Amino acid sequence: MVTSREASKCLANVLLLESKTRQIFVDLGYPVKAAQRLKNDNREDELLYSRMLFLMTYDTTLDFEDIFNNNQLAESINSNIARHSKYYSKTGRKDPPTATDVQALSETLKLLFNLSQYYPQHLNELAKCAPHILKILCRINLATPVLQPPVTYLVNALLNLSVVYDDNPPKDSDPNPYFPKPDQFCNIDRLVSILDNAVRTYTEEQLETLATPLVTLLRKVFGFAPSHVRPHMQTALLPSNAERSQPLGQSNTLASRLLRLSNSPVAPCLRESVASLLFELSDKDAASFVRNVGYGFAAGFLMTHDLPVPASATEGWSTGSDGGDLGEKLTNVDGKEINPVTGQIRDMEPEAEGEEMTEEEKEREAERLFVLFERLKATGVVDVKNPVERAVQEGRFEELE
Repeated sequence: MVTSREASKCLANVLLLESKTRQIFVDLGYPVKAAQRLKNDNREDELLYSRMLFLMTYDTTLDFEDIFNNNQLAESINSNIARHSKYYSKTGRKDPPTATDVQALSETLKLLFNLSQYYPQHLNELAKCAPHILKILCRINLATPVLQPPVTYLVNALLNLSVVYDDNPPKDSDPNPYFPKPDQFCNIDRLVSILDNAVRTYTEEQLETLATPLVTLLRKVFGFAPSHVRPHMQTALLPSNAERSQPLGQSNTLASRLLRLSNSPVAPCLRESVASLLFELSDKDAASFVRNVGYGFAAGFLMTHDLPVPASATEGWSTGSDGGDLGEKLTNVDGKEINPVTGQIRDMEPEAEGEEMTEEEKEREAERLFVLFERLKATGVVDVKNPVERAVQEGRFEELE
């Protein structure tokens, strides 16, 4: 057995280093034997044969359908992950996982991710290991920096397995491994904690690759979360009312960091994923989205997704015929009016510097803006209506004798 295992190590290394050998491995019928060895309750065998099968998902003609149906591949993967979860109990075991145990878990999770990606018809079978993956993720000691194996592999696996619940959202009363009893918030809190740790540790360029799956997973989980869990996620990820003493996005909280990432110029995938998360946390309602994050952060997402912009946001700086600020029509926070652009409470905004504009200066500024709006409209790039034209149509324009 020792000789066989050493030979398997050499073979696994060859398959990793020389991709052409993988098809030879397939042609000789060895993937079936690897799947049979995967049933062994041995972590070294798990590491080696999971790695071999993982490599077979690249640059080969292997169809795993037969292995799923005749060699109980899904059951072997589920059993191995269940065994790993036993190392992570609340009280802690006297024999913590060894380096080989952690490597074996990583290889199994990589295989699970690819199979769930390429063979979605077997997702329901593979998803049986989700409770064990969540248990490991909740109880594993997080390294610094946090987004490294096996944590990244745990998140990636959950991302694909969550499709099972995304396509068929369970009812509030249905059991769901993502929200276990008696603590239905434990998995959510762990994912949020990992995200908070990550955005404080990595650069935006690093987060583009490392954190996007985690943010996407939170989006998916929120999509099928029970009604009593959703407010908990909204509280954890959206700006709190306490942050409105200054423009949103300027504090050091997780919510503020997410707002800044939603406008990141160097992380396009993460930017889109974070903005989508914040929009979905706002119940996919544009008005709630603007209220939660401020029009300054919401504008780009709304425009690129062709979503209607709330009139109160675009008119927040206009003045009605009665001299009142139309921004007053926005939803208030704790009975206090907020600036629709920055999200800051109006009473806490700094005093305007300099003297107030004279009537002549106001007229010149209005004329300048009128010309700019007409030029912008003429380009045809943006369908924009001149505020003066809108005021006339709405009967807010009063002609003096």
